[in-house]
Amino acid sequence: MGISESKLVQWPLSPSPPAPSPPNPELKEPWRKFDWGQKEDLKKKLENVCPSHDDVNDIKILVTGPIGAGKSSFINSLDSAFLGRITSRALVNSAASDHSFTKNLKGLTIRSGKKTLPFVFKDIMGLEPAAFEGSHTEDIISAVFGHVTDGYKFNKEEPLTCKDQQFNQNPNLSDQCFCLVYVLPADVFQYTDDRLIDKLKIIRQRISDKGISQVVVMTKMDEACPLVNKDLRKMYTSKKIKEKMELCSAKLGVPMTNIFPVKNYHNEIDTNDDTDVLLLKALEQIVQLADDRLLGSDGY
Repeated sequence: MGISESKLVQWPLSPSPPAPSPPNPELKEPWRKFDWGQKEDLKKKLENVCPSHDDVNDIKILVTGPIGAGKSSFINSLDSAFLGRITSRALVNSAASDHSFTKNLKGLTIRSGKKTLPFVFKDIMGLEPAAFEGSHTEDIISAVFGHVTDGYKFNKEEPLTCKDQQFNQNPNLSDQCFCLVYVLPADVFQYTDDRLIDKLKIIRQRISDKGISQVVVMTKMDEACPLVNKDLRKMYTSKKIKEKMELCSAKLGVPMTNIFPVKNYHNEIDTNDDTDVLLLKALEQIVQLADDRLLGSDGY
């Protein structure tokens, strides 16, 4: 008889432990209360704004931020929210470009129907990390205080000085800005160059000394959070959005109450209420803070 082949005993394998469930990206309750049905009330309130100083017809607001953050798109999106159609009066740069499209200081109004609203956004050249790139911190500070006249073409080599023809030596109250809006991109904010953050801090400190209000508008929230990309109404239940805003507050020193997440109109051909109400709520706070400063001001 031949030798029988030995048979290997196969022990049953232990089942693999189940993969842990991914963490829930959404909070059970909104971390900021928000009324998604307030669009029409906000529009009416903003349409009836009247500056609180007799010498001022328009509340001026300066908008700054890094290149590509969406400064001009934010202004266009506000205009679109009031008009109910997509507008593009502020020229917007291609997303692929790394240079600021805005070269001159210009004031842009917001319209509602045929009515021009009593606030003007000052659009300025984008900030860049390098010392001699983009707008200078001194130019931004001078623009806030009304020393820079409309049409001034920004010079990368040096900021505007009192010797320049377009330097307004004695700005009156109506020349000055009463709120500075930082427009920052949420999708890449955590990677922002420290040199650019330092520029923003310098500006913040200089104008805070004069009591100028500051608001952060965080754009590209839909690109920063898949949850929000699917449904804008998840904005204030998204853990990621809350973390982005907390990081921004910590880096710049701006309180969370003055940070507003928005989505600009980018490739849409129609407006929608959820996008509009986020934009209008940010604008309400900006205008209120600016007018509060104006109310108690007799000049800087």
